[in-house]
Amino acid sequence: MTQPRRFARVRPSGLVSSQASLIVGPKLPVVPCSVVDYSAGGACVELNADATLPPRFELLHGGTKKKCRMVWKRGRRIGVSF
Repeated sequence: MTQPRRFARVRPSGLVSSQASLIVGPKLPVVPCSVVDYSAGGACVELNADATLPPRFELLHGGTKKKCRMVWKRGRRIGVSF
């Protein structure tokens, strides 16, 4: 039997920009990215360029900043949990 999903996935609407930034350190430049998929528990983001990311960082999207943990990575796309 399959488990019901705890959180509904929400695609970014036109009201909130799909552009975001990853803050990897206080003195390091931010990494620009695009939000592909967003939910209450995490997100899928696509990096605009190849970048090496630490396991923990902050996602700045739509005026909110969330502490994230990288869960998976495939090419330029990464999955994060909040």
